[in-house]
Amino acid sequence: MTVFGTTRYGATVEKLTIAAGDLSVDILTFGAIVHAVRFGAEDHSLALGSDNLADYEADMGYFGAIVGPIANRISTSRVRLDGMMYELDRNENGKVHLHSGADGVHQRIWEVAAQSDDSVTLSLRLADGDAGLPGKRDIRVTYRVAAPASLTMTIDGTTDTTTCMNFASHIYWNLDGSDTWIGHHLRVAADHYLPVNDQTCPTGEIADVTGTDMDFRQGIVPAKGAPALDHNFCLSDGRTALRDVLWLTGQSGLKMTLATTEPGMQIHDAAGSHRPGKPPYEGLVIEPQGWPDAPNHRSFPSIKVTPEAPYQQISQWRFEKT
Repeated sequence: MTVFGTTRYGATVEKLTIAAGDLSVDILTFGAIVHAVRFGAEDHSLALGSDNLADYEADMGYFGAIVGPIANRISTSRVRLDGMMYELDRNENGKVHLHSGADGVHQRIWEVAAQSDDSVTLSLRLADGDAGLPGKRDIRVTYRVAAPASLTMTIDGTTDTTTCMNFASHIYWNLDGSDTWIGHHLRVAADHYLPVNDQTCPTGEIADVTGTDMDFRQGIVPAKGAPALDHNFCLSDGRTALRDVLWLTGQSGLKMTLATTEPGMQIHDAAGSHRPGKPPYEGLVIEPQGWPDAPNHRSFPSIKVTPEAPYQQISQWRFEKT
């Protein structure tokens, strides 16, 4: 563990490195951020990050972070739970609730609960009303690396009353270390996706990908804006056992296979979010999660969590060179 930096409020941020086989991963206590993922003899991180903590406190707030307790968007910026309405931060366009607002877990200092050479567990306690939601909540994120080259993330959440949880890892991926992700091949095991409105919120339609530019089942090499991507791909109607759902291959032949328990996968092309001094489309954001705006659509898988039914997500990234 080493000191990575000091926040604007004077809090110390640590960096922890875990490694096994051909994989080494740097984790920050700020936002539980995956700061770097290094594979074999590759001379670049596969996950985009910054060595300047101030960048993560500003425009790079979501890079590599755990976002929540509600990832993605809530179109009305409010949720109803047990007959009570909870107003949330309207932090996008003054209307939409995005990634739990300015006070989401991506801007918190997480405690180191356990660590070893190949794993680290970070924990965070949210008070009742924190991020606008009810419940005293305990969140734990465990990152574990295993040979030959896999990273497994487990997110656990408990609460003392009914609340909402939909956490997501918000890593920007570029397997080639190139200026943009152009040339990457992407395959997604999703028969349906969620069309969005002009506020990037789901319309409520669960659309068949057949015959659309959102059909990635056989794999495509996407181009800038073709299609424009900030959409949820529907993997299942609810949480399942861990299964492979997405394959990303760079022009270098480096391949990432993603498995998850989650019913959705948000894919964002980073057209409007990039590192200082870097171009748009530098990395693909690939976020295993529940479907966005679920509290406002009865046909979407619920993101309610209760004391009797706690939250757990498992996602795994495996790397190889072909």
